[in-house]
Amino acid sequence: MAKLALMGGRPVVEKGVATRWPVIGGAERKGILEVLDSGILNGPNAPQVRGLEGEFSRFVGSKFCLATNSGTAALHMAVAAGEIGHGDEVITTAFTYVATALSILYQNAIPIFVDIDPATFNIDPKLIEEKITPRTRAIMPVHIHGLPCDMDAINDIARRHGLLVIEDAAQAHGATYHGKNAGTLGDMAGFSLNATKNFACGEGGIFVTGNAKYAAAARRVRLHGIEGEWAPFDPTRPLDEEGTEEITALGWMYLTQELPAAFARAQLRRLPEFNENAAANAAVMTKRLAGLPGVTPPVCPPDRTHVYHKYRVRLDPRAMGSALPASRFRDVFFKALRAEGVEATLWGDKPIPEADFFRKRDGYGHGCPWSCHDSGVVYAPGSWPRTSELIESSLCIGSQSFPIFPQPRTLMERYADAFEKVVAHAADLRDAGDH
Repeated sequence: MAKLALMGGRPVVEKGVATRWPVIGGAERKGILEVLDSGILNGPNAPQVRGLEGEFSRFVGSKFCLATNSGTAALHMAVAAGEIGHGDEVITTAFTYVATALSILYQNAIPIFVDIDPATFNIDPKLIEEKITPRTRAIMPVHIHGLPCDMDAINDIARRHGLLVIEDAAQAHGATYHGKNAGTLGDMAGFSLNATKNFACGEGGIFVTGNAKYAAAARRVRLHGIEGEWAPFDPTRPLDEEGTEEITALGWMYLTQELPAAFARAQLRRLPEFNENAAANAAVMTKRLAGLPGVTPPVCPPDRTHVYHKYRVRLDPRAMGSALPASRFRDVFFKALRAEGVEATLWGDKPIPEADFFRKRDGYGHGCPWSCHDSGVVYAPGSWPRTSELIESSLCIGSQSFPIFPQPRTLMERYADAFEKVVAHAADLRDAGDH
């Protein structure tokens, strides 16, 4: 096997062959130009916003859909629509992005973190019930990396305890569980349309629900707490809002705009193509990597489909003949892959509840909401060992700028070649650590 590129050898993957994300074509440009030509840039009833809401509603199979300016906003709208508030508790996963927990804190509620299923990386339903208290109001499962959670088990727990289920589907557009789309598996859901997602618009989000009451409440939260009947949209007077309005609740300004909505509509039409390509690329990688010692590719249970927002690979240094600690080995293996031209990334450096913000329980200041409600909840380091172990022993193939969903199959083969090369030199990686 040739010398590692990290040691001066020739890289397996040549530069400039990966496809940059997002992929922008004629449809996206046409949509943006139509907005500019129309002169209509914003409004809750503006044509691009309403068009996006209708099209995504049909795509995902949800009765109500509200476009927002971020996935975080969509999740916050769901928490607020569920009347979750001061001192209430919401159970979620320790392996997620910080927006999940922040959407709970925005309502002065308290996030309760649960460890993961080590096979799927999602919240482990078997660990949920021990976290339920009289303060618990909801469960917020996160379909991490694009794989839906075990929603039958989670919904069963929620029904028995009278809890809401709010899906964080920020990474799971088009993923399915028992034939149903992520986002339609609980009471409400939030999606992200951040540019890193397989369904991108730059910055944006979508709230969905099948419940008219939650939809009406979320609509108030989205726009300054305003409730009322709007007159039909008049494109000749787009900035004039006719109709009745009354401020009935505390609200925010979470509206999206016409330009990102137009871009998103074009991307939505291509989403099935990107998801299909991601699954095919993942299949190539999994077939090649599964036979390598010490390398465990991600799994997808047969009752689900995966959209591979992240393709996370676990590494076992002992199985590769290395005595390095897991995190140290992961770091040098990562450097070696990058040197070979693989778009590899490290996503997450610790369980979210071990971040300083949560450990210190700063919140809104003076310890609130925890201290304001006599909560004994603390976030002690080491309380989520499976999440810590996963982060320390894994890396992701495909970066946010060059994810796997738009890549050609030939590039996946080259990535697998690079894996084989680095695994063959695993015993040499101790000396590569400081390069």
